[in-house]
Amino acid sequence: MLLSLDIRDLLIIEKMSLDFQPGLNVLTGETGAGKSILLDALGCVLGWRGRADLVRDGAEQGEVTAEFVLGPDHPAIDVLATADIAPDDGQIVLRRVVTTSGRKTAFINDRRVGGELLRQLSDTLVELHGQHDDRGLLNARGHRRLLDSFGGLERQVAQSAQLWRDHAKAQLQLQEAQAAAAAIKAEEDFLRHAFDELSRLDPQPGEEETLDRARRLMQASEKVGAEIAQAEAALGREGAEGNLSDALRWLEGAAHSVEDVLDDAMSAISRALSELAEAQSRIEDALRDLRFDPLALENCEERLFAIRAAARKYQVLPEELPAKAREIGEQMARLEASDGDLAELSAKVDSARRAYETAAEKLSKARATEGKKLDRAMAAELTPLKMERALFQTAIAPGEPGPEGTDHVSFTVATNPGAPAGPLDKIASGGELSRFLLALKVCLTAGQPGLTMIFDEIDRGVGGATADAVGRRLAALAQGAQVLVVTHSPQVAARGTHHWQVAKSVKAGRTTSQVVALDAQQRVDELARMLSGDTITPEARSAAIALLEA
Repeated sequence: MLLSLDIRDLLIIEKMSLDFQPGLNVLTGETGAGKSILLDALGCVLGWRGRADLVRDGAEQGEVTAEFVLGPDHPAIDVLATADIAPDDGQIVLRRVVTTSGRKTAFINDRRVGGELLRQLSDTLVELHGQHDDRGLLNARGHRRLLDSFGGLERQVAQSAQLWRDHAKAQLQLQEAQAAAAAIKAEEDFLRHAFDELSRLDPQPGEEETLDRARRLMQASEKVGAEIAQAEAALGREGAEGNLSDALRWLEGAAHSVEDVLDDAMSAISRALSELAEAQSRIEDALRDLRFDPLALENCEERLFAIRAAARKYQVLPEELPAKAREIGEQMARLEASDGDLAELSAKVDSARRAYETAAEKLSKARATEGKKLDRAMAAELTPLKMERALFQTAIAPGEPGPEGTDHVSFTVATNPGAPAGPLDKIASGGELSRFLLALKVCLTAGQPGLTMIFDEIDRGVGGATADAVGRRLAALAQGAQVLVVTHSPQVAARGTHHWQVAKSVKAGRTTSQVVALDAQQRVDELARMLSGDTITPEARSAAIALLEA
């Protein structure tokens, strides 16, 4: 419920504060007094699109503040939760500042927010019907959404949208797989040749480096083998080993005659023999490693050159050849499996399409059921509005499949029995259109707790008993709710539980607009003015009193 609206420096309003109440709140005043400016201001703070030149002439910026109270289960709480904002003792304060350059800054509970959050929040706070029906009741493109909202079909619509996306995703996967398969098939001959060639070659990681090292060792062994053999002989029994062994034996023979004089020398020779044995072992290992079969060198070179030739052919480094072989193997696997994969993806597309069609058909049946319910609800609403002969019908026809199903929904009316039905704005006259829209608004907003409903001149084009019927329906609608009505009809204004008068005044050459809450006597005067014009007659005053007493 809207508690208050505070306006500063907007259009012809310098400063204005309004405290609203539950029930039917009416705003009256002469044409041009500024009643619609209040709605412009409310639309501004709620993030609605409106006129750009809002700032009052001479001011640097304008500001609008609106305070709402929310019940514990109010849908606005979920919207606020997306921005991590919680009501303060069940209340939220919306504030928007507008500069002369058109820049707008919004706040919720003094926390800066974007305009999109305001617009999402406004859908849960306020329902507006203005003179141009800017919320879309006359726009057939929005009728399907309105019917879904009336019937509580949002979950089924969401399911339909998800299945539509699943089907689109499956189609895209199939198309991509078909394109990839076509690209691979275009290179099938090359892939098969490359796969066969590399499969036979079977290059291994690090193989080229290993072969190159082995080849260099075998080539070098012919040159150094003889020298290493000579070194082995020089260290053997006929060489250093023999000489050291003889020297050690001779010293051992002389050692008993000279006590410990030769001990150090014999220890040194023993160590030298041990190191000599280690050197001989290493030389033997080297000779064994260098010993090769000429055929082995030929095979090594043949394998090495084959790997290097393949690397050049496939434009990779030799060490990258195993990865290239795996890549071509994977492409061949995809080629072999492409027919099966395409068949599987095609089946997935068919399954997704059937799931969507089933959900869309179920949604269509639900819409047909809810459309009949809406038609009956409208018939019940039109009777007290003195349109018991009018016919409202929810027309549902096959449409283009899409995320929200396959139905085209439009609201049609026939104002007289036997007359052809047609679109709301084409068939109904001004007064009839107002009553149709009032009835439709009542039906579509039922079951939305905490919603403030605003009607801007809903009574235009009607008068007398019809205007009284509109006033009665608005008063009934306001029971347990909050309804704001901008009206020129005294019959409607008399039904209000709270009454404000909007008036213009000129001070120092500047026009401003003010709003005054009317007491009982002031209400009589205002209704009398609405009945008779500028000159209030006793008869008009009596008529005003009669309207209030009724």
